[in-house]
Formats: sequence, C-alpha cells, structure tokens
Amino acid sequence: MPSAPAHVVNVPVNQIREITQAAWATPDAIVLSIGEPGFPVARHVLEAGMAALDRDDTNYTPNAGIAPARAAFAERFSRLSGVDEDPSRVFVVAGAQQGLHLALSTLLGAGDEVLLPDPGYPTFAMMVGLLGGVQVPYPLVPEHGFQPRIEDLRSLVTARTKVLLLNSPSNPLGSVFGHGLTRELVRFAHEHDLWIVSDECYEAFTYDVPHVSPARFDAGGPEAVPEAREPRVITSLTLSKTYGLTGLRIGALVTPPGMEALLSNIMEATVSCVSAASQYAAVAALTGPQDYVSTALRHYRSNRDAATAVLDGLGIDYLDARGAFYLWADLSHATGGDVRAWTRSFLADRGVALAPGTAFGARGEGWVRIALCGRTDELVEGLSRLPAPPRTRPTP
Repeated sequence: MPSAPAHVVNVPVNQIREITQAAWATPDAIVLSIGEPGFPVARHVLEAGMAALDRDDTNYTPNAGIAPARAAFAERFSRLSGVDEDPSRVFVVAGAQQGLHLALSTLLGAGDEVLLPDPGYPTFAMMVGLLGGVQVPYPLVPEHGFQPRIEDLRSLVTARTKVLLLNSPSNPLGSVFGHGLTRELVRFAHEHDLWIVSDECYEAFTYDVPHVSPARFDAGGPEAVPEAREPRVITSLTLSKTYGLTGLRIGALVTPPGMEALLSNIMEATVSCVSAASQYAAVAALTGPQDYVSTALRHYRSNRDAATAVLDGLGIDYLDARGAFYLWADLSHATGGDVRAWTRSFLADRGVALAPGTAFGARGEGWVRIALCGRTDELVEGLSRLPAPPRTRPTP
C-alpha cells in the first residue's frame, strides 16, 4: 500500500474522542468528556427539516446556501455583533468544523504559519497540519487568566505568519475576551497584516459578561480600529451548540467583501453545498421561538454553579467559566505529569470520563475539561469522585 504523506500521518489523535469512546464502552460510565447538548431539539426545527424532505427538497442548493438561511444568519450576526452584515457575504457550511476548514483553505499556502491558542480546541491544529500550514501555539496561562497577551503574540510573529485564530467563548477554557482585549487583538492583527479567523461557536452562552465579536473592530464595524483599512476578520458560526443541532452539521462563515467567488469555488471542490433539509431547519431555528436557547443557558449556568460547589468543597482549583459550557480544572496533584494516562485510569477505576488537558495543547498538562451540558445529578456525582489535593498542615 502506498504510504500517506507526512502531514497526514502526523495529525495527532483527538484525545477527546479517545477517552469518550472508551467511556461509551464502559458500562454505567458518567461521561463528562464531550460537549453534546442534552435537550431535545425544538419541534418547529424538526418539522421544518421534515417538511423539506416531504416535499422532496433534496436537490443541490447554491454553494453558499439558500437565500433564507443566509439572510437568517446575517440577521442574527448583525444583531449580536453590532455589525451590519450583508447576506451575500454569508456562506452556509456543514458546521463550524467545515467552516473553519473552508476559511483556512482560502488563506494558507504551504509553510504559512497560524497563531493558535494553547490550550485550544484540538482540531485547530489538526486542520492547519492537514492544509500544509505551520502551527504556532500562543500561550494561555493561569497567571493571566488564560487570556492571550499581545506581547506573547508579537514575539511569535514572523514573515510567514498569516492567520491569528481566536476562540471566545473558549473551548476548553470557558474564558471570554472582554471589549478592550478584543479591540487590541484586532489592532494587533492589522498592524502585522494578519487575517483573523474567529471561532464564535459558543456566542449564545455567556454568564454575566457580553460576547464581543472581533468583527466589531474590523473595517466596516461600528468601532473599527484606526489601523483597519480593509476587513481582515472571518467569523465562524454554528447552530450545533446554540440549538442542539450537532448532527445536522449546519453553520455559517461570515466573510469580508471580495471573497465570494473564491469561497464558492472552494465549496464546490469540497462539499458542494449543505443539505437542503438542514438549511430549512436552520432557518426555523434562527427565526422561530428561542426557548431552547434560554433554557439551555439557564441549565449550563446552573450546572456550572453546581460543579464549582463540588470542586470548592474538594479544594480543587479551576478557572471560573464565563462562557461556553465547560469547566477547566487543575488535577495536577493527582495526574503525575501524564493527564492523558490518568484520565484513562480514572475512567477504569471510578467510572468517570473527563477530557485530558493535553487534548488541547501541551499547556493543558495536569488540567481536565469538564463538560457541563448533561444531567446535573450525574455531573455532581462524577465530580464528587475526584481526588482532593493533600491538605496543607498549618504551621505550628
């Protein structure tokens, strides 16, 4: 058999899937390792998808999607970001994953560098490697609240740097970029002639803080930085988390003007177009009742509070989640310098699956990601089985 090229062979195993598949094969395991919304999809969304199938709306759609879906995504993005977005620059994609791949496919040549968060979602690095790009992790560390620092980014820029990838609210961290930091990140990208690819998968779920889209500070945005002479922000959206449509594979890419023909051509060469039934379901989700979103937000917030109460009782440190539906917890006292192996042992011994921090980059060693989207009783029970750190004896 001919050998696969090195950039394919060297794509790392997704450790989230690794531990989750082991959990699915473990009887009665409590699975806190994967971010799968647990609420039934709203009935009006299901009926819109089924109606498309009933009328045999199963043909090709335009590469960029049906007009109602593009308009619905544009309206939501405009309302939440403050950017007046034209539907002609919205591409309907097969979920955020395909949208990010589409964006990077248009921007990267062989050897081009991408600044990626570490810790950050694992497929960011996987995609860059598959496209022949070079992954350059930028550090997110506890001392700075796991927020990016401009000075760290500046030290990593070279003549080959092409893209700054941002993710707020963050998976796995639950951190959220504030107004000032987001503005400075956009300014930095323009100063260094970089594209920004902004993954805003969890924009609907923040707690006591607003979601701030980098597009707000890009050229054409309501608070454009002085350096922004032309748009450089591409925004990735999805309905997977917002409406629980993970299996329908539906999202959108919001692009600067002038990229329409190029993106259409690349869509044709990859997936051609997204399922019509999924697109009509998306229209119903975006334009119909929003009860699902408000219910999910309350549940995730309640679960966050229940989880932190357990961790506080055990004396386990964590990052206070301000968005998404994950909690980032420090288990370095128990993991012995190999959190990946420890999560497998913890699953085997205590029946609980947690995502190892190294799934998200080298700086995740000793940490775990806890998914907050399932049943509260299972979450509390699973976390109560965690080993507490040794108590420090008071000095006599």
